[in-house]
Amino acid sequence: MPDLSYIDVFFSVQAFQEEELRGKTAVIIDVLRASSSITTAISNGAKKIIPVADMSDAMKIANTMDQKDFLLCGEKNGSKIEGYHLGNSPAEYTPEVVKGKTLIFNTTNGTKAIKKASLANQIYVGTFLNQQSILNALKEHDDEIVLVCSGWQGRLSIEDTLFAGSIVHNISGGNLPDSAKDGAKVAFGLFEKFGDDLEGAISKSDHAKRLAELVPNGDIPLCCKVNEFDVLPGMKDGILTNLNG
Repeated sequence: MPDLSYIDVFFSVQAFQEEELRGKTAVIIDVLRASSSITTAISNGAKKIIPVADMSDAMKIANTMDQKDFLLCGEKNGSKIEGYHLGNSPAEYTPEVVKGKTLIFNTTNGTKAIKKASLANQIYVGTFLNQQSILNALKEHDDEIVLVCSGWQGRLSIEDTLFAGSIVHNISGGNLPDSAKDGAKVAFGLFEKFGDDLEGAISKSDHAKRLAELVPNGDIPLCCKVNEFDVLPGMKDGILTNLNG
């Protein structure tokens, strides 16, 4: 069981430097929607996911692979990237589409957070959909843990902070000690206030409002489901696979 004084929360990609994660365990959180799409894709049989920082890196990797083996996936500012096979809606990542495929994944916030966390000892991708798998994994750690919220272009996002708060709340049993770090206290407090109605709180968030005209209506409720999948996306050598598999 991790020491709660060793758990911190960063509220956006821009809120930390790469060196701050060296030797630690990082959970990358992008509830709307990269973490949710990655978790759904792995649950539905995607072979592996390669997160990239930008379109240039995505094309470099794609050019080394057979076209039948990969899918270009992701979004820029909420909209599917022109020429990509899939956008960033979890509903797109069905077994019929992704099973056995390598997904090259590029998003505005989430994949940038994954890439920036490269110095961490272990990187997991977490969201409400696989909350229990994240909790089970973290309970085996006694090193420092950082919950990295992707946020939105450097700003805090309620949905990511709520998920971080749910992790802190569960690990602490609802009783946060004074020794907890400030980031953990803020996330814990937000979850205490809004945790009983995740979908209600998230649907009113700034990010949900930004996405309202860009994404399918069902994406918000889908991303708010808790423990839908028993998968643990984890990084090794730049590739995400299911560590529960």
